[in-house]
Amino acid sequence: MGRHTLEYPKTSANTVRRHNERASYALETIHRLINASPIIDVAFNTPDSPFPAVLPMIGQMGSFDRPSADIGDPLDLYIHGYVSARMFNVTKAATTEDQEEEEKGLPVTISASHVDALILATSGFNHSYNYRSVVLFGYATLVEDDEEKKYALEVITNGIVPERWQKTRQPPTKAEMTSTSVLKVRIASGSAKIRDGGVMDDKHDLQNEEAQNSVWTGVLPIYSSVGEPIPTSYNKVEIPSNVSDFIKDYNKENKEYALEAAKK
Repeated sequence: MGRHTLEYPKTSANTVRRHNERASYALETIHRLINASPIIDVAFNTPDSPFPAVLPMIGQMGSFDRPSADIGDPLDLYIHGYVSARMFNVTKAATTEDQEEEEKGLPVTISASHVDALILATSGFNHSYNYRSVVLFGYATLVEDDEEKKYALEVITNGIVPERWQKTRQPPTKAEMTSTSVLKVRIASGSAKIRDGGVMDDKHDLQNEEAQNSVWTGVLPIYSSVGEPIPTSYNKVEIPSNVSDFIKDYNKENKEYALEAAKK
């Protein structure tokens, strides 16, 4: 029997309305997109400003209580930053004991996007992107437990390059741990929206001989890649296999996805 695919429940916040055929609520799809994003944007309200704050941050999905949980299981989002950063202070002030457990913490919205191609159509109005985007809604709380904090920092570091935490100087110093704060976001809902395929021209443009004879149409695939490693001036170590394997896999997977998505 196959594994049941878990999905986030549809709510007024996360339901995709325009082009809902492109929507996905599957936990695995959403969590993979978050983990594959070098930067995630975190939005929250602050008491001293009429404008929502949006910060680019680094984060990874994980579960301290169930560290062996699959990427398609319910997970939390861990975010780290400097201890005195505004978001951590706002989160601490927003978390109170009288809050309901499922709504305890600072309400946040997290988003991330990957662009896989530029779609160039006959009309400017039919231009588009191939993309993968994701939005999560949840409640952020400050991680106070030292062991959970170390777990979160390991998950985040290994999200940059696999096994990177284990191959860095260990253990962290007291100053490093004290100067770094970690937020855990309990996810309430989320959704992804994915566009793949080629140009979708209108029928009247396809029948417009003048336009077809003068306008180039097609797909420009886009994929990020990691360049040749540049060691520090004081480096004395050969590039470890986890780094070289990561570069090879990252470049291969991104290129293959963008090219395959363009053909759909």
